Amino acid sequence: MDAPRAARLAARPPVPRAPARLPFGFASSSPTAPRRAGWWWCPRDPRADSSGGAGAFPSPGPCQRLAAAHRNRRSPVANLGLPRPRLPRSPAAGTGTRVTGDGGCDGRPLVECAGDRPIQEHAGAEEKASKMSSTVPKSSNIFWHDCPVGKADRQKLLKQKGCVVWITGLSGSGKSTLACTLGRELHTRGKLAYVLDGDNLRHGLNKDLGFKAEDRVENIRRVGEVAKLFSDAGLVCIASLISPYRRDREACRALLSDGSFVEVFLNMSLELCEARDPKGLYKLARAGKIKGFTGIDDPYEAPLNCEIEIKEVDGVCPSPCDMAGQVVTYLEEKGFLDE
Repeated sequence: MDAPRAARLAARPPVPRAPARLPFGFASSSPTAPRRAGWWWCPRDPRADSSGGAGAFPSPGPCQRLAAAHRNRRSPVANLGLPRPRLPRSPAAGTGTRVTGDGGCDGRPLVECAGDRPIQEHAGAEEKASKMSSTVPKSSNIFWHDCPVGKADRQKLLKQKGCVVWITGLSGSGKSTLACTLGRELHTRGKLAYVLDGDNLRHGLNKDLGFKAEDRVENIRRVGEVAKLFSDAGLVCIASLISPYRRDREACRALLSDGSFVEVFLNMSLELCEARDPKGLYKLARAGKIKGFTGIDDPYEAPLNCEIEIKEVDGVCPSPCDMAGQVVTYLEEKGFLDE
């Protein structure tokens, strides 16, 4: 380079260079923005401040998988296994979001949005909402659609009347045995019945429920709705559950306003049920290995106006055939088995 040109370049004032644009989520290179390693922001939240503003929450630790995903966010291959987050919207400004890897940080979902509340409070609210999700209507603008074939038509086809036989009692009182025996007896008479057993339903429909008070309520609510559908189909639905709370059983009764709810109370003493203990649950409850067990450390509310009450005789539970016979006799007297 010649000397005059070198002199001209040396005399030229320096041109300010624009800060380099880094992938979204990395600390800004601007001298006015503080560098905060380990701070991540939700890529879909327009209120997120990539410089690490006041509402930010620090990442629990470095996650190589997440960093690689951000560096190659335009590549479909890099995002395999990273689900597209669904973020709640909040009108408050300055909302911070913490992003965590589902395999490299703390095992939680990829994106956690805290809204204008701490993350712990937000998680608690989500858990509470999830518990209420099945009891609080979420859908609007929905309409009931009537079909030309109704319950009366199905009952005429089956030559019987749909109803719900709700068997309740302590664990070990014989509910499942009575339900299966009753179902067999109705089958031999040419009547269509179906058994909804409490334990069986917890293998499928209610497998997401435990035995806390709120889970028990939801368990009975779901079974009541299913039993109502079976009754509407014209079947004799036999529901066999402990169903310890009176209010929940009455709520199921209210679903069938035509008087087709038949409550059968197996009034067996706790001593008799514990002596039988066919599943060994009372022994575990007495040893403290099962908490909230009905009859031990959780109450059972006996029915006040059940249709059928079956009691023990001289400290002995009646035979399954005798108990089923009482229920069949009642159904015949009320016309549920009429052709």
